[in-house]
Amino acid sequence: MPPALEAFHDMYVKAYLNYAHTMLGDKDAARAVVRRCFSHLALNWERVMRQESPEAYAWALLKVRVDTHLRLAGLDPQLVETAAFQRTASAVLESVRCTFAVMETALGLYTAIASLPERQYDAIVLLYVLGYPSDKVASIMGVERDTVRSHRRLARRRIAKKLGLPPYAVADEKKD
Repeated sequence: MPPALEAFHDMYVKAYLNYAHTMLGDKDAARAVVRRCFSHLALNWERVMRQESPEAYAWALLKVRVDTHLRLAGLDPQLVETAAFQRTASAVLESVRCTFAVMETALGLYTAIASLPERQYDAIVLLYVLGYPSDKVASIMGVERDTVRSHRRLARRRIAKKLGLPPYAVADEKKD
């Protein structure tokens, strides 16, 4: 294995496994998907390194592999069933402050999160479900830190709107 690929693997394998497990709800399936992803990267490493952002290329590959696994198995993403989702629900609901006492159910929040555009969804999952700081999320997704902040801010606004909360109810706290 080339040293650069080994370093890349060491840097991202844990995050990829966590993301795949969160989406698939099955550790063995997550390991298999991530193993296939890194096998593909190893076989195509020279081409990967010529990409503008090898991290973005690898992240897109992982997402395709996860989606393919779900489609072939006839499954939907398992985010709602993971314990980590409860942390997300609490974090997002707490960050979406409103003047009334009634808060949306976790299922309503899941629906709001699931309806986010792909990049915003990824940012929310990586930040709040998996607990990575913005710098790490940017590295994993192969984007700039400001892009992650923008995805987070826009996602939180969309979630607030979907939950029927006023736009000013969204406090954009630092998640760095």
